Amino acid sequence: MKHIFLFISLFFSVFGSAQNSLDELLKTYNNENIPYISVIELMEIQEQVHLFDAREKDEYEVSHIRNAINIGYTNFEIEIVKKQNIQNNDTIVVYCSLGVRSEDISEKLKEAGFTNVYNLYGGIFEWKNNNYPVINLQGQLTDKVHAYSKQWAKWLLKGKKVYSN
Repeated sequence: MKHIFLFISLFFSVFGSAQNSLDELLKTYNNENIPYISVIELMEIQEQVHLFDAREKDEYEVSHIRNAINIGYTNFEIEIVKKQNIQNNDTIVVYCSLGVRSEDISEKLKEAGFTNVYNLYGGIFEWKNNNYPVINLQGQLTDKVHAYSKQWAKWLLKGKKVYSN
């Protein structure tokens, strides 16, 4: 169901009904059943959490936050997470581009019994906008960030925007 809302949002953003703030965008598309964690908070505890990237493989391959495991969105399977040997009360942070898809995945993690799950507010866009590093598949620092779509790219203020072909 959220897929439909996501595509509708992209349609309306093209024709002028776009949100004016990230808060508005997230309130529009998220249930907010999962608590947010800020990029500043994540930066402080990054080495102590399980970090999952809920973007698609091509987005992750452009760049991702160090130590993040790509679990995807469209073909997400809870078994990928369970293979990581995570305790149900371990801290998990999930991110995507802005925080919409990551909420969906976070809800699935909660349903699977994980109790300490957070959604990264503003996702990798907010991470990069705060000058925090992202890496490519070779583990090298990069300025590139997959912008998801031309419409949502407006939220990525820093770095080099990359789009899928």
